[in-house]
Amino acid sequence: MRLRCPAMDITNPRVESYIQGLLARHDEPVLLEMEAEAKRRGFPIVGRMVGVVIEILARSIGAKRVFELGSGYGYSAYWFSRAVGPGGEVQLTDGDADNEPKALDYLGRAGLSRPIQYHVGEAVETLNAAEGTFDIVYNDIDKGDYPKAWLASRGRIRPGGLFICDNTLWSGRVTGATEEEEDRRPEWTAAIDEMNRAVAADPGYLSSILPIRDGVMVALRLD
Repeated sequence: MRLRCPAMDITNPRVESYIQGLLARHDEPVLLEMEAEAKRRGFPIVGRMVGVVIEILARSIGAKRVFELGSGYGYSAYWFSRAVGPGGEVQLTDGDADNEPKALDYLGRAGLSRPIQYHVGEAVETLNAAEGTFDIVYNDIDKGDYPKAWLASRGRIRPGGLFICDNTLWSGRVTGATEEEEDRRPEWTAAIDEMNRAVAADPGYLSSILPIRDGVMVALRLD
C-alpha cells in the first residue's frame, strides 16, 4: 500500500495574503524582478514572508557571517545581505553554474553584492571545505539531503548562532496524515522528518518550527 499524504495550506490563505500586504514597503525593483522570475519559471524561492523573517533573525543575533546551503539565483541571500551589511559575509552555494551570474547581477543591482561569495558545487562539500564557524547556516538544498546537511552544519555554528531550514513541514506531509493525494517523494518526506527530529532532540540546540509558508526550522545553538 502506497503512502498517501495530503498537501495542505500551512497558513490560512487569507492570513497569508494579509501578511503579504503588510510587506509592500519592500517593493524594490530588483526584488520584484526576482519574484517575477520565480513565478514565471516555477522556481522555488522562500518568498517575501520568509525573507523578512530571516533578515529579522539575522539582525537579532548581529550576524556577520552566513553560509547558505542552496542559494539558487540569490533570493534568500538578498535578505541575509541586507542584514549583515557590506562588511559582512554571505557564502552562497548552488550546483547550477547558470545561477551564479543571475545572483551576482540581481544582488549587484540591488546594492547588496559586497558581502557575497558564490560557490558553484555541492553545498555540503563546500561547507565542509570552508574555514571557521558561522553565525547562521541556512539550509534549502534537495530535501533528501537534509539529514546530511544538519550533521554538517551543527558543529559549524557559533554558540548563540542559528541553524535555519526551509520546507520543514513539506506541505504538511511530515505529519503522516493519510488522505487523497499521493506523496510522490516519500523518501524526501522521511528525510525531512528525520532531520526535524534530530534537531529537536539535540541538547545543544533550542529549536522550533515556524508554521509560515512551508515551515521554517529555527535552532539556536546553546553551547
